[in-house]
Amino acid sequence: MKFLAEINVMPQKEILDPQGKAVKIGLQNLGINQVSDARIGKHIQLQLEAGSEAEANQIVTDACKKLLANIIMEEFEFKLIQL
Repeated sequence: MKFLAEINVMPQKEILDPQGKAVKIGLQNLGINQVSDARIGKHIQLQLEAGSEAEANQIVTDACKKLLANIIMEEFEFKLIQL
């Protein structure tokens, strides 16, 4: 079975996000004052093959924990789409 994994990696809420703060200040400098917070993360797409959805879930979880996200400072979530 083929799957597409849509992964979002974001800094944990407790972690300072200097990129997000810079974006918020930049928006304010442009006169866009309605934004109260900004956080910058990563969006990753993986195409993979697995025998089942459960196996695909495990593969993506392992990829996130071992390479794609720094689990000390980041959190991740993903959804799988069967192709």
